[in-house]
Amino acid sequence: MKNLWLFFVRYNAFFWFILFFVFALILTIQNNAFQKSHYLSSSNKVIGSFYQEIDSWKEYLSLEKQNRELSEENAQLRSNLYGYAQKAYLDSVKIKDSVDIERYRFTPAKVINNSIHQKNNYITLNKGAKDGIKSGMGVITSKGVVGIVLNVSPHFSTVQSLLHTETKVSVTLDSLDIFASLVWGDNTDSRFAMVQDIPNHIKVKKGNKIFTSGYSLFPEGIEVGEVVETEIISGDSFKNIRILLTTNFSSLQHVYVVDDVLGAEKKELEELEESNGKNNN
Repeated sequence: MKNLWLFFVRYNAFFWFILFFVFALILTIQNNAFQKSHYLSSSNKVIGSFYQEIDSWKEYLSLEKQNRELSEENAQLRSNLYGYAQKAYLDSVKIKDSVDIERYRFTPAKVINNSIHQKNNYITLNKGAKDGIKSGMGVITSKGVVGIVLNVSPHFSTVQSLLHTETKVSVTLDSLDIFASLVWGDNTDSRFAMVQDIPNHIKVKKGNKIFTSGYSLFPEGIEVGEVVETEIISGDSFKNIRILLTTNFSSLQHVYVVDDVLGAEKKELEELEESNGKNNN
């Protein structure tokens, strides 16, 4: 305390100068319109810049929450979109249904682990059984197909990536009424995949778009890639094509798990037909 007092005594002239200067500045601003206007303008600019900087930091710190909310909103919008598309189709062919069925439901999830350099790659999501995730559901992004849910725990789930030798997705070529299979095969590049079993007489051009057919776990019409190379397998009536995937697996962060509400009913009926076919044979 003594040292602090000695400090003020030693530099008292400086502190008196600061005090009188501030007092004079206040009197000048209060009694002169020009100085007052200039002061208010400058102070507003400084304070505004300060608040803008604070707001930028707040916005940065809340990015995770914003991303989560946007993912949930996109999932709901995507569900509504497929519901409206189905309803429009039914109306167009004059079929009336007493129950308005929402065919697909989408659950947003975050990727917490992802491999792309293995022969068989897997993805871990931060959503599990408590969020309604089940084995066999499809997984997509806003830009393409990701894979199929493999195993589920209460809070997490693992996904068999599209970059897996056993993953196969039914697809169709843009403007061509044919169906084929999308596989990764033995590729070592996460950017590309193969579409197999295309009849040789079908003319495929570079740049043609590839979409989901709706015959598998995924809704119809999701773009999965575009043709970059065509190849005719000699001695066979089918050819394979190489496509550039729309999904960027190297930067995968947010995905949607697709629940086909009518999937179990469809599978049960198909298994029944298959069983009846075997019995008849």
